[in-house]
Amino acid sequence: MITSNGQARADRRLPTHPVVMVLYDGVQALDVTGPLDVLAAANDHGGRYRVVALSPGGKEVRTTSGLRLAADGVLEEWVGRIGTLMVPGSPNWHVPVEDHGLIGELTRLARSADRVASLCAGAFPLAAAGLLDGCRVATHWRQADQLAAHFPSVQVDRDALFIRDGRIITSAGVTAGIDLTLSLVEEDLGPETARAAAKDLVVFMARPGGQSQFSVRLRARYCRSATVRAVLDAVAAAPHVDHRLDALAARAGVSVRHLTRLIRQETGTTAARFVEQIRLEAAQGMLESGTDPLDTVARRSGFGSAETLRRAFQREFGITPGAYRARFRTTQPECPRAPSGPAGDTMPAGRVATARGGGPVNGG
Repeated sequence: MITSNGQARADRRLPTHPVVMVLYDGVQALDVTGPLDVLAAANDHGGRYRVVALSPGGKEVRTTSGLRLAADGVLEEWVGRIGTLMVPGSPNWHVPVEDHGLIGELTRLARSADRVASLCAGAFPLAAAGLLDGCRVATHWRQADQLAAHFPSVQVDRDALFIRDGRIITSAGVTAGIDLTLSLVEEDLGPETARAAAKDLVVFMARPGGQSQFSVRLRARYCRSATVRAVLDAVAAAPHVDHRLDALAARAGVSVRHLTRLIRQETGTTAARFVEQIRLEAAQGMLESGTDPLDTVARRSGFGSAETLRRAFQREFGITPGAYRARFRTTQPECPRAPSGPAGDTMPAGRVATARGGGPVNGG
């Protein structure tokens, strides 16, 4: 079960901010609990979020993990003010989209909400309600093409972790809902409160990078053009070779102009951008799993020099390759070597392991 309070130390001078979290069968548990934990942490630092979890008929719902969540009230009966309406997602997004009762209630509640937020695939029911028409939105990278295909009036950004478009805020997969909620806390209460909440939860206040770090190699699989698929597969297989546009076109046996048009149509980006993303992904893998010097990583991933690699990382992720390696190489804390005693004996077992790096070990 979930509880949706956590306001014991709230500052009574601040107005209460009502948050409605919509529950329905098949939601991802972390889409619900992650944002609620952020709001509870913010309340511990002066916030006054009052969270109400509502479900159709007020019924208990079952998440994809099997966890059952209890609602605070009946979705159809809510008539109060809403500061933030939050809609979690379901991997089986067809089910909520085809639930006309749920879509009708989302449409109704959104009219009285100051802002509306979707978490992961929560963008699908919002799109079905017509609330995302003309908006630039984010969703899980694996479902981005599906969202764009089923709702062509929605402008899908396949890389963003979360996007604010007017009063609509949409986020990418699962833990990006935590990123989104921290941004709302910062908007409401300032960066210090958001930073304090992030520290309590041991997550990044602002996570480096976008969804391209998870999805770029998969794009080639979904290309309809065999020519583009072959070109992109070749780039992914050997990021260190010459992948300038004229070389790609020559290998594909087409003109530069024709290949440029095909790649733009199939991927929504340029060949140069795709090549850089592949090389960044290759470098990420080497940094996460190996100890090679940066010069070696740069050469093997196709950047040529450590300086070029550093500039690309700074531009894409906002951190250096060295900082990335320290943060993301492992989710296991680094255990310091036990010093030897006077007779060569090591320190007794049970020493506390310490996480190293420029931020939390696992930022979600």
